[in-house]
Amino acid sequence: MRRLPALCAAACIAVAAVAVVSPAEAGYYLIRWDNTGVCQVWNDTLTFKPWQWPSNYKVISKPVPTFSAAFAAKETLRQQGRCTV
Repeated sequence: MRRLPALCAAACIAVAAVAVVSPAEAGYYLIRWDNTGVCQVWNDTLTFKPWQWPSNYKVISKPVPTFSAAFAAKETLRQQGRCTV
């Protein structure tokens, strides 16, 4: 009976190690609203998409892993004149 708890503990440790070693999912990207030119950081893990009324939007960046990286990309685009806010 001692082998089963040891086997379960080893399996849990192995799963935890794989979870830590696996790369983080990219969760943030930038969208740009068509009517205003405003860029917005959007979280990819949300279960819904932004409403496309009264304006449509386009995804203008590749997914990035952190909010601060997405915000830095937004600031760069704003300084280049591609985003208004």
